[in-house]
Amino acid sequence: MKILLVNKFHYLKGGSEKYYFDLAKLLQEHGHEVAFFSMQDEKNIKTNCKEYFVENSDMNSKNPLKAFDIIYSRKNKKVMEKALDDFKPNIVHLNNFQRQLSASIIKPIKKRNIPIVFTAHDLQAICPAIVMLDNEKNICEKCLKGKYVNCIKGKCVKNSGLKSILGAVEGKYYRWKKIYSRKIDKIIAPSEYFKSMLIKDGISTEKIEMIHNFIDTDIYNLKVEDEGYAFFYGRLSKEKGIFNLIKAMKKINNKKLLIAGDGPDKDEIEEFIKENNLQGRIRLLGYLNSNQIKEYVSKSRVVIVPSICRENCPYSILETLAMGRPIIGSNLGGIPELVINNECGYIYDNAKELTEKLEKILNDESIAKKMGENSRKIAIEKFSKDAYYTKIINVYENIKNKEGKNKKFYEE
Repeated sequence: MKILLVNKFHYLKGGSEKYYFDLAKLLQEHGHEVAFFSMQDEKNIKTNCKEYFVENSDMNSKNPLKAFDIIYSRKNKKVMEKALDDFKPNIVHLNNFQRQLSASIIKPIKKRNIPIVFTAHDLQAICPAIVMLDNEKNICEKCLKGKYVNCIKGKCVKNSGLKSILGAVEGKYYRWKKIYSRKIDKIIAPSEYFKSMLIKDGISTEKIEMIHNFIDTDIYNLKVEDEGYAFFYGRLSKEKGIFNLIKAMKKINNKKLLIAGDGPDKDEIEEFIKENNLQGRIRLLGYLNSNQIKEYVSKSRVVIVPSICRENCPYSILETLAMGRPIIGSNLGGIPELVINNECGYIYDNAKELTEKLEKILNDESIAKKMGENSRKIAIEKFSKDAYYTKIINVYENIKNKEGKNKKFYEE
């Protein structure tokens, strides 16, 4: 089978990109031919596959007309036409394509009767600001069912009136053209939570397949050396719950927290640490590469995922499970689907519980050891690449066979 993988970034920027490249490798291991469709960037990873790139663009363009390319780009449409006619895929698998690649790439795919799979790595199909949080970082569902005027009122997209208008117009366009409800043949939701939200927004249950993300458990089979510290890695921003974590650590005596990553709230975190004389117990490590992350996770007592936004299927959790370390995670989004409470870690509902469970595991190495062993078993049983391949190939085969029987051409 020939699969064209689509993602707006062609370098390792986040979870969507990790999935995009890992899925390509998995499909190739099983004899399928893969090509990539993405955006030009000097950071792009060179592959040995066919690659098709559109011009680099984003919402920050100072040209208002250029900014509207996020909704529909004729240039991107032409590049997609070229890619389809050259590569002739059996399936087009979309990942994060909204905005930079735009909805324009959908029409030539449907005109050629090629089935489309879309993995919903975030909730942009529902929320123009993606994270479903208001500017005060409170959970928000005001834009459900296309009520995007709320996005404009709240300036929810990067606290910008213009960007929020663009995001709302884009959302309306996708609904008008039925991109998610009709043009895409199958939506893969990487969590039951995301599936439920898409259904709540109006997408039919039959359209959505829940399949958790996968991980190559073999490359994360590391020797565990518990050095007793708590570890957080990720974006240093309020929606990731980092302030709840450092406030909890403040209440726990003689225990250390190491924090890896960068982000907009780094300076505020440093200030909190200094003001509370926590320099000896909380340390910012800055950006770390994947190998460094593995080393710190393997030597930690516990990894914390304290997000206050609704995470989907975070790779930070899958990687931690595969490395045999326990996790403490907030009871939001897809996190409780991955972290089995009292088995491979703890789920908490409030700041008090976070402090209590963090203190409990940091003070008892035997609990961490047992939960870590369970973590590794769960990763192998539930999130292996072999299990994922069986599920994704079934999706491909089913929609390919359906399209073959029903020769439909979708006109805009």
